[in-house]
Amino acid sequence: MAAQRIKSLLESLAGRIPGLLKIEVGLNFLDDVNASDVALYSEFADRRALAVYQDHPEHLAVKPLIGALTSERRVADYDC
Repeated sequence: MAAQRIKSLLESLAGRIPGLLKIEVGLNFLDDVNASDVALYSEFADRRALAVYQDHPEHLAVKPLIGALTSERRVADYDC
């Protein structure tokens, strides 16, 4: 299942990228045309840590694998 593979790839980043404080990946269980299959929630030490994550070799290694399994992507980055 593609969603489970995406979950595994993203969760494999935990503890491997400086400044990545938390990563959670949820799989949808609701049968709804408006639902997404996978949701990613991550926390970073600061905006710089997010930038480091974006260019980190571990993240860059999983991006094409996830991209091949993905038909649509939405993102929201925000400060608390």
